[in-house]
Amino acid sequence: MTERIAHPALRALVADAADAAALIGDGDKIGISGFTGSGYPKAVPGALAERIAAAHERGERFQVSLFSGASTAPDCDGVLADCDGVAFRAPYQSDPQLRAKINDGSAMYADIHLSSLDDQIVRGFFGELDWAIVEVSGVSADGGLIPSTSVGNNRTFLDHAKRVIIEVNEWQSVDLRGLHDIYYGIDAQPPNRAPIPLLHAGDIIGQPTLNVDPAKVAAVVMTDQHDRNAPFKAPDADSVAIAAHLLDFFDNEVKQGRLPANLLPLQSGVGNIANAVMVGLLDSRLTDLTSFTEVIQDGLLDLIDAGKLSFASATAFSLSPDHALRFNEHAADYRGRIVLRPQDVSNHPEVIRRLGVIAINGMIEADIYGNVNSSQICGPRMQNGIGGSGDFARNGSLSCFVSPSTAKGGAISAIVPMVSHVDHTEHDVSVVITEQGVADLRGLAPRQRVDRIIDHCAHPDYRPLLRDYYERALRVTKGMQTPHDLSQALSFHQRFVDTGSMQA
Repeated sequence: MTERIAHPALRALVADAADAAALIGDGDKIGISGFTGSGYPKAVPGALAERIAAAHERGERFQVSLFSGASTAPDCDGVLADCDGVAFRAPYQSDPQLRAKINDGSAMYADIHLSSLDDQIVRGFFGELDWAIVEVSGVSADGGLIPSTSVGNNRTFLDHAKRVIIEVNEWQSVDLRGLHDIYYGIDAQPPNRAPIPLLHAGDIIGQPTLNVDPAKVAAVVMTDQHDRNAPFKAPDADSVAIAAHLLDFFDNEVKQGRLPANLLPLQSGVGNIANAVMVGLLDSRLTDLTSFTEVIQDGLLDLIDAGKLSFASATAFSLSPDHALRFNEHAADYRGRIVLRPQDVSNHPEVIRRLGVIAINGMIEADIYGNVNSSQICGPRMQNGIGGSGDFARNGSLSCFVSPSTAKGGAISAIVPMVSHVDHTEHDVSVVITEQGVADLRGLAPRQRVDRIIDHCAHPDYRPLLRDYYERALRVTKGMQTPHDLSQALSFHQRFVDTGSMQA
């Protein structure tokens, strides 16, 4: 079981997960590996949850604060939330158990841009980090940690935590070595920072392993458990239509000379819709594509295998079970075509702007002026978080948001008079796409955007209601810059809360 640990001193620290978890105390701040259900610790969180539950049964207080790259899984976030073990969480989550704790107020949650957390950790915004618990696929003879299927904030956690627990996961492919680019040149603080020397999506600017001070390592735990490989839904009619509209939009941009024939590096957000859009590129005329994104999902892997995508840069995988198996069996074949980086590089605003990345992200809702809500339901209820969408939307050369025009059988409209929570202002939204069509908002003032969004993106059942609201707002405000009737601006949401439907 220790063949993957070539460093003798670290091999000597192999311990049971329960023994490792016993080192963690109430109030500790923990940086855990993991990003979109990949590369998260799989043994120590469960053992820690058992300790916390036992302490609560004895009437003792025991909670921890968790920091990660992004979301983890039920056997990490979920078990710790289920035992009321999470006092504070950042920067992103997607677990139902943890979401319930956040929304009932028993767990505090800071929704943070994914490019920003590492800097906030380094600058001490959250105090000192007590622990780093990081999954790796192996340890080299010189003590270098070979990352697994995500990198996230692992470099920062390992560097700045007081103590470290390493999980070596034998389920992860041994051929992952060579697929990571760990850049350490970003460590300098202002005013001594230098530009990240990354000029193309495929540039290698760092090293293949993570550094760790062996003196800080308290335990090494062996595991053999798969990532949270949830299957993607097969593209439905709405997803297929959204992908077709996006492809038509790209074709026109190429014809107009605003994009090269192979586009610019693509970023695709997390989830079924974003994955379906990438799948749609398989049947397009586009070739020699590149991707500079945060997550590699099934669609991007298929594009690589089909020869459509020449290179993908990200910080993590998020694959279905079939695709995860395929990747594990052929990981070595993807060297030179895939690289995983720390998320302060994969999501770095200046790099995104310089490369001209085309951002494609999902949304919960958009309003008639192009403001987008991607994180909260009807205002107060947290869904998952902003994730990396803000990093790419604000800094990409094109910022596209995609969604079906309705949800819950038509009871919810994705186009509303005013969003109930703003994650992406109208200033950062270039294009909105639903199965109904494309609203290209570039170069338009707020009132000029209204017709495009209602006519091209709203479902026909909701267009009369949206037009009625806009005409009322024009009368109330006498045609100001962004007309709103504040007495009715959230009427769609209030109607849904009251009746279960946004329709009148």
